[in-house]
Amino acid sequence: MPPPADGDSHQGDIAASGALADAYAAVPLLNCLLREVARPERSAGRHRVYRLPGGDRLLRVRGSRRPAEPELRVPGGWRRVGHTELVKLVAEELRRHTGLSNHELPAEMIDSRDAVAALLAARAGKTPPDDPYRRSEQSLLTGHTHHPAPKARGGGPAAGWLPYAPEAYARFPLTLLGLREDTVVEEGDTSALDTLGTAPPGYRLLPAHPWQLDLAGPELAAAFADGRLVRLGTTTRDTWPTAAIRTLYAPGPDLFLKFSLDVRITNDIRRLWRHDLLALRRTDEAVCAAFEIFDGPPAWLSDRGYRTADFAFEALAVLVRDGFGGRLLPGATPLLAAGLVEGFDGNPLDRVADPEAWWAAYLAQVVPPALAAFAGHGVVIEAHLQNTLVAVDADGTPVQALYRDAEGVKLLPEVSREAGWERLVYCLVVNHLVEIAGALTERNPGYDPWPAARRELARHDLPEIPALLASPTLPGKTNLLLRWTNANGADARYLPLPNPLRGA
Repeated sequence: MPPPADGDSHQGDIAASGALADAYAAVPLLNCLLREVARPERSAGRHRVYRLPGGDRLLRVRGSRRPAEPELRVPGGWRRVGHTELVKLVAEELRRHTGLSNHELPAEMIDSRDAVAALLAARAGKTPPDDPYRRSEQSLLTGHTHHPAPKARGGGPAAGWLPYAPEAYARFPLTLLGLREDTVVEEGDTSALDTLGTAPPGYRLLPAHPWQLDLAGPELAAAFADGRLVRLGTTTRDTWPTAAIRTLYAPGPDLFLKFSLDVRITNDIRRLWRHDLLALRRTDEAVCAAFEIFDGPPAWLSDRGYRTADFAFEALAVLVRDGFGGRLLPGATPLLAAGLVEGFDGNPLDRVADPEAWWAAYLAQVVPPALAAFAGHGVVIEAHLQNTLVAVDADGTPVQALYRDAEGVKLLPEVSREAGWERLVYCLVVNHLVEIAGALTERNPGYDPWPAARRELARHDLPEIPALLASPTLPGKTNLLLRWTNANGADARYLPLPNPLRGA
C-alpha cells in the first residue's frame, strides 16, 4: 500500500505499480522541497498550499506528514504534477534558489523512484518474513522521510542490487575469501569472523558481501591473480540485510557484519572509510563506557573490531558488531524504530490501546540513554530512527532501547558542545521523536504527544534542556540542499523548524 496522505485511505486503491512507485517516491521528495525551499501559504480542507519562491509558483499537496498528490496552480484551477515533472520542478527551484546546477541529483531522484518500482515488483508474490524483527528492518519502501532520493542505488541495473535488497526480503550467504596472513590488517575483537568457515594454511578468513565483490572486482583482480586473495565458497547459513543494506545480520552466530559498498545511498558513498575505521575502537569504547552507567535495560551494540587487507583497506573492510545475546531483555522483541514509522505487519503502533501509556513507555526507554551519554561522557550517539531498536513485550509496550553504529557517533570536545547538542537534538527529536509521534497520532486522532515528551525531557538535568523547551524552533537537516550543493556526506546544515515542545 502506498504512503497515503494523512487520513486519506483512498490512496490504497491505486492499482498500477508505476503509480505506486510515484506515490512512494514523491513523499520524501516533497517533504524536502516543502521543508527546505517552499513557504507555507495556507491550508484549504485537506490541502496545504505552499509558495515556491524561485518562480513564485503555488504548489498544493494533500496531507502534511506524508504529502501526496502535488498540484501546481494554473489559470482556472490546479494541475496534477507527476513524478517526472516533480523532479524537473524541484531542479528548477533549486537552481533559482542556490544559483547552482546539479546534473547528478535529478538522475538520483529518478533512480530512487525506479528502484521503488523494482522493489514493488520483487515483493509481489513474496511472503514477508516470519520474524517480526526482520520484518521491521526490511519494511522501508519509503525509507528516509526527508531525503530527495532515499532509494537510489547508484544508477545500475536492478539485477545487480535487487538480490541483496532488504526491501525485497532478501537473504543470502556471505562470500568467503582467504586473505594471505601477511596482508591482514585488523583491530579489536574479530574472532567471530573465524567461526564462519575454514581458511587454508597461511590465510585468514575474510567474509565479503557479494554485491561488494561485484562492485570492487577490477580493484581486486590482481590480488586474486597473485594469491593474496583466494575464493573459499560461501557460508553454510544465510544472512539477511538490515535497513542499512550493507549491514547484514547472521542469525546463526547472532552477529551483525558491516561492509563497504561503493554506492551512493542517501548523502554518502557507503564505503567503510579509513579514517572512520582508524577511529572506531576509540569511539566505540567511549560509547561502551557511557552505557556502563545504566543500571537497567538500555544497550549498545558494540562495533567491536574490523578486519581488512592492506592492499584494499576500504574496499574489503568488514566490521564486526554485537548481536543480541546477553543484551536483549528476556522475552522482548527488538524492532527497528524506522519500521514503526513506515509500518509492517505486526507493528505495535497498530494495536495501541492507551496512546498516553505507550508513548510514556517509549520515551522512558529512548530518551534517557541519549541524554545521559551526552551529559556524563560527552558522547553524541546518532539516535535517529535507523540506528535505534526498540524492544517490546508481548503486549507491544516498549521495554528497552538498543542503539548501534559507532561510525555516526561524535565525541566532545572533538566537536563543540553546541554542535554536539544540535546534532543530538536533530537525531533524537526531529528525526526520531517527531516521526514516532506523527505515526502514533495518525492512529489516535486528537491525541497530543508533546506534553509527555516535554515532561520526559524536563526530568533530565542538562543546562541545554530549558532552552530546548523554550525555543520556538528545532534544527532540521537540509538533505536536499546538502546534496544539491555537493556537500560532504558527513556534513550537516540545519534550518529552523517549528518546535512542538514549546508550550506543550
